[in-house]
Amino acid sequence: MSVPFLDLGAQYRLIQPEISRALDEVLESHAFIKGPAVADFEQSYADWLGAKECVGVANGTDALFLTFKALGIGPGDQVITVPNTFIATTEMISATGAQIVWADISPDTYLMDISSLEPLLTERTKAILPVLLYGNIPDMETLAAFAKERGLYIVADAAQAQGAKWNGRSLTDYCDIATYSFYPGKNLGAYGDAGAVVTNDSRLAERIRMLANHGRKEKYIHQFEGYSSRLDSVQAAVLSVKLRYLDEWNDARRGVAGRYAEELSGIDGLALPICSPEALPVYHLYVVRTGERDHLAAFLKERGIQTGIHYPLPLPFQPAYEEKVSPEDCSRLEYVRRISDEILSLPMFPEMTQEQINEVCGAVRAFFTHHC
Repeated sequence: MSVPFLDLGAQYRLIQPEISRALDEVLESHAFIKGPAVADFEQSYADWLGAKECVGVANGTDALFLTFKALGIGPGDQVITVPNTFIATTEMISATGAQIVWADISPDTYLMDISSLEPLLTERTKAILPVLLYGNIPDMETLAAFAKERGLYIVADAAQAQGAKWNGRSLTDYCDIATYSFYPGKNLGAYGDAGAVVTNDSRLAERIRMLANHGRKEKYIHQFEGYSSRLDSVQAAVLSVKLRYLDEWNDARRGVAGRYAEELSGIDGLALPICSPEALPVYHLYVVRTGERDHLAAFLKERGIQTGIHYPLPLPFQPAYEEKVSPEDCSRLEYVRRISDEILSLPMFPEMTQEQINEVCGAVRAFFTHHC
């Protein structure tokens, strides 16, 4: 049996009639930009997350950039974030002219190590940017208290974590702003690029809304220079349909993760994902760790099981940053590179069948039984 890493086709077939109706409504309305479909989604998504404001934008990368601009982050400022994330996280820090500062990560959860932050602070530190990697969530309560005491912003990169909570509370209860990506493969994915900024601060939301729309509230009256980064009505309509199912899909992902944990725990040489008891993860990815990563991936591929690596080379070691990272930072973060050499993402999507889960688990067990 072949097992895909992700099966968007299976999801589409389940909701195809609703998607078609939603798209027909947009096409018949001709309201393709800033139309009612966008306003409806923004309100629904804010309500679903337990937040006051949602601003739809063109993609998750823009969501970060517009957030930094709205917070006044720019040349001379520093933003602390993690080294094991997609480059969009740090690209947008650099795009403002600010400096990236690399925090340590927990070797267990791979999330930001909050205890590592204090020595990294300077007079130029403006914000902390935790990444909710793989759909997991760090100790937001401790992080919020740390940032508040020092007058720092918290911008949460929640691109992979739609619906993740800490102690049962919404992410925006702990941070100034959370940014989201609706790239097609995300837990809530569009049929193209799309993103959002979510906050409880109405003033910040209004600033971001204007920044994303050429610095204006009304047509041809521009309060300042802005950008063009708007969520279009077609994507908003798709997202509104999918949002109705997101609780069910996230529950299904947790179910798949639970089955993986039951079947794969106790295997020598294989580390499974770790989440804090206070965390409600959404398992965008299910990432295991083994020193036999490449051999395991090849073994699974031979049996028709697709896997992924997220991410194979930490950002401080990427060519894009070779002139921006100090030798001291590279030495300090060498353990992150070792972790990245061992991680492997197993198939994870809400439509996975028991047969597919059993196929993956059986193959993984077979590998460690016969090859290690």
